[in-house]
Amino acid sequence: MTNQTDVVVIGASHAGSEVASRLRQGGFTGSVALLGAEPHLPYHRPPLSKAFLAGETTVDQLLLRSAEAYAKANIEWHPSTVVDSIDRALRTLYLSSGAALEYGKLVLATGGRPRRLPIPGAELQGLHVMRSIADVDALRPAFTPGARLVIAGGGYIGLEVAAVAVKAGLDVEIVEFAPRVLARVAGPGLSAFYEAAHRAQGVKFRLGTGVQAFEPSAENPSQVGGVRCSDGSLLPADLVLVAVGLVPNIELAKDAGLALGNGIVIDEFCRTSDPDILAIGDCTEFPLPFLGGARVRLESVPNAVEQARVAASVLNGDPKPYAAVPWFWSDQYHLKLQSVGLSQGHDQVVLRPPRTAEGFVAFYLKEGRMIAADCVNAIIEFNMAKRLITDKVIVDPAALADPAVNLKSLLPVAAS
Repeated sequence: MTNQTDVVVIGASHAGSEVASRLRQGGFTGSVALLGAEPHLPYHRPPLSKAFLAGETTVDQLLLRSAEAYAKANIEWHPSTVVDSIDRALRTLYLSSGAALEYGKLVLATGGRPRRLPIPGAELQGLHVMRSIADVDALRPAFTPGARLVIAGGGYIGLEVAAVAVKAGLDVEIVEFAPRVLARVAGPGLSAFYEAAHRAQGVKFRLGTGVQAFEPSAENPSQVGGVRCSDGSLLPADLVLVAVGLVPNIELAKDAGLALGNGIVIDEFCRTSDPDILAIGDCTEFPLPFLGGARVRLESVPNAVEQARVAASVLNGDPKPYAAVPWFWSDQYHLKLQSVGLSQGHDQVVLRPPRTAEGFVAFYLKEGRMIAADCVNAIIEFNMAKRLITDKVIVDPAALADPAVNLKSLLPVAAS
């Protein structure tokens, strides 16, 4: 590793890989180093809880770009590299290997890590999380027909793993503290739709119930044998997945004295409180134009990629502020969910009859304007909703609900 690099990126996932590549695409000719804590090249994380867990995708197929692509772009790739601290005054990184690396500009793309439950039994074997290839490698051998899997958390990750597990013949039960699945990210209609879909496949639910402790197995006290719920009940378990959210990796930024909120505080150009340091991805708190500049932290690949492009534009001397509308997706069984916008603060929900028996479409309005949509197996509706939300169109709820009305007709004439 050279001792001084013009741009150093800490974190080699979607955001880190994208900003390094976009720098070159934008004509940046200085030196670029991409530092990743994992031994793998940057890879797609969403398939981990779906196709990769199911054994339908290989590690090579997960890769965002090949080793040759980074080499061709003259991007120095450093796997298994951990940064211990940042000296902002000297613009120097100190690595766990004992090496030091000076930077001209620094990009923090440190992402996040799975939240753990600080409860009795948390040290037992057989407790798993889902964030990396190593996590899947640890979990997959226990995916045997008849094994009892308890999932703590009914969000996207919990439901996606449940779909793979029940298809593989496991006995699956989800424990969710909230009264419905996807409570943090979806409306009641979509929650009910997914709960019914999972129940039809054999998944069981304990809703409105917390996890109080992990109990050891009677045969092997070091191995988990059950999950004690807050209502006192005990669910037998051969393995447990803890899927209760993400903790942003802000420790480096905190120790370096950067401004923090619910993540590393950045502006609309991904700039931190230090003019030589930018931050992107799941670890950041930023002003979202879609919400009138309200500050948020978003955990999504589209957001990470968009922020990477913004950061690259800044470093390339042609700054373009963040202006994207948030969107998300999830694959469970044969159901493809695509969501756009954020439904918080809506005052009306319009359900549109789906075009297929296994679809679902919900539009969320605020003062007559569409602000979000949840679409399952409904890519046409999703694409049109994205345009209606982006253009801030005032829509007729009756027209939205009428499957005979072409959604394109609701766009302004110039946009349609």
